[in-house]
Amino acid sequence: MDTKLTIKLDNDVITRAKRYAQRRRTSLSKMIESFLDSVTKNESDDIEITPLVKSLSGVIKVPEDFDYKKERTDYLIKKYS
Repeated sequence: MDTKLTIKLDNDVITRAKRYAQRRRTSLSKMIESFLDSVTKNESDDIEITPLVKSLSGVIKVPEDFDYKKERTDYLIKKYS
């Protein structure tokens, strides 16, 4: 059963969202429904972070200006050259 929902959003966001939905040939309502469905579907299936993973968090220190996309690209170019 469909139910009407009224929400307040920034006008620019609404405009961009309508264009996005139109390009994908869907309605804004359907797009919002799909999003909300995807983020709430498995809410009870939250993944627990294991103690091992927690202990590894922050082990590697990376410089603030580290460009991981560039590094990955360079690695792949080297790998497949």
